[in-house]
Amino acid sequence: MSTKNDTPQPWTILKSEMVVDEQWYKLRRDEVELPNGVVLDDYYVSVRPNVVLIFPLTEDNHVIFVRQYKHAAGDVFIELPGGVVDEDEAAPLAAAKRELLEETGYISDDMEPLLEVIDNPTKDTNRIYYYLARNARKVAEQDLDISENIEVLKVPLQEVESMVMSGKVNVSGSIALSLLVLRKLGV
Repeated sequence: MSTKNDTPQPWTILKSEMVVDEQWYKLRRDEVELPNGVVLDDYYVSVRPNVVLIFPLTEDNHVIFVRQYKHAAGDVFIELPGGVVDEDEAAPLAAAKRELLEETGYISDDMEPLLEVIDNPTKDTNRIYYYLARNARKVAEQDLDISENIEVLKVPLQEVESMVMSGKVNVSGSIALSLLVLRKLGV
């Protein structure tokens, strides 16, 4: 049984400064006081934009995945499409529609928000918004950034679980969203 003293409390920020403020990466150094009075003068936080991740399901029960190189990990990964919520986008749904179209050339008129999650609450500030895009259909070619080289994969829905369980899909957000949707759909 928990007592009042066991209840986690927020830390108090005494001082905060941006030590790296670049287009692709922002790092903040906080001086914080813990609830027990201890002061940490070098707690680093990665200030990251919010992200959307989409599970695009076609009318003929295929899931649209993307395969691309990710430089930090130094490898090619199979993932669900997604990306950053731009500063000028009022809602994550707009970003989800934009990212799906840009990365895959697909759109969906039935985008259901499933869950808002936090990937790394210890060190990152961003949230990830999960969407199920039903009846996704191809309407255009990809519109990729200069740093993107994305292969679009059309995978039968019944193969998604085995791709996740075998490690072919091994990016945490794509694993979580895939399993969430498979459970929701009763697959």
